[in-house]
Amino acid sequence: MTRQQGNKGKGKRDGKQKSVGGKKSFSRQYSATRKKTTPKKPSNPDEIRLNKYIANSGMCSRREADENISIGLVTVNGKVVTEMGYKVKPTDEVRFDGRRINPEPKAYVLLNKPKGFATTTAEGKGRTVMDLVSNATSARIKPIGRLGRNSLGLLLFTNDDEVVQKFTNSKNGVARLFQVELDKNLKFEDFKKIKEGFKIKGKLISVEEISYIDGESKNKIGIKIKNTGNTILRAIFDELKYDLVKIDCVSIGHLTKKDIPRGHWKHLTIQEVNTLKML
Repeated sequence: MTRQQGNKGKGKRDGKQKSVGGKKSFSRQYSATRKKTTPKKPSNPDEIRLNKYIANSGMCSRREADENISIGLVTVNGKVVTEMGYKVKPTDEVRFDGRRINPEPKAYVLLNKPKGFATTTAEGKGRTVMDLVSNATSARIKPIGRLGRNSLGLLLFTNDDEVVQKFTNSKNGVARLFQVELDKNLKFEDFKKIKEGFKIKGKLISVEEISYIDGESKNKIGIKIKNTGNTILRAIFDELKYDLVKIDCVSIGHLTKKDIPRGHWKHLTIQEVNTLKML
């Protein structure tokens, strides 16, 4: 073999070694680059983009939502958010131009509550009214007001803040009619005292209406109040030395138990919702 041929072969070997060496060098560099890359944070399936949240609430389109976000008209949990693509959780309080919004469709569920169920959304409280309406809607509804575990009758659930505010308004409110049974007949002087209003521990207690239930004994009373709970009933009759044997909410505003068996619920019609909002 000539010297030239030997050099030629050596060059090929050298070239091959350099090529291999180059690949190894690039591999190390690529590996080092990959190590420096920060892994993406896993997304929370419950989170939703703020502009979609606003659009779902019916306030405006996503594009318009972005414009309103950019000029500072949107707050999340009390803080102005101007960041595009910001994500919120279902539990966040989102306000659009000062008004609280909800991305869910409005839901209104009327339950005829039986005994033995606590009026609470908390867990670990045994049987609750939320168990009775669990399959009514996918919206996050809550009961308005309270009925004691052993109280009966109508209880309204909704995710509509406007309706909730109407019930909790101290001046207007929504009247609820109760039928109560006492351990003894209600004396006329006590009946009159309740009707005219009286003070308990310095606080004036008044009701909208009170009456003996026609055809019943004097221990069964119809009483209408605007309070969201029924503790006022216990306060009244405890003060006058009567025991409440039974409490049954038979109507809320214009809503009644008609066609709702005990333990069952129904969705309010559009007309019923509109009438409720006008009360």
